Amino acid sequence: MDLRRQYEEKEKQLYGSPLTDEDIAQGFLGDVNNLVKLVMAEQGKREIANSKEKLESQLAHCLWSVIVLAKMQDIDLQQSFMEAMDRLENHLLETQD
Repeated sequence: MDLRRQYEEKEKQLYGSPLTDEDIAQGFLGDVNNLVKLVMAEQGKREIANSKEKLESQLAHCLWSVIVLAKMQDIDLQQSFMEAMDRLENHLLETQD
């Protein structure tokens, strides 16, 4: 999270204060929109040069936003992820009739 602290300093210089969790979430929304376009390009539904490389980078941007938001909200992302996967697995097992 050292990188996030560096960004906070830059945001203070540019905007007078660090971005809020709401600001980060809005940026994440834009990242997801870009991600969708890149996935579409990989499926041949859009023309974007170097889409594979851009997709790799965009996935990392999205992951970064999720990690930052979890930290800002004091959420143990690893634990939350594991619990969510357990719930999904249990749901699949319950509906396999």
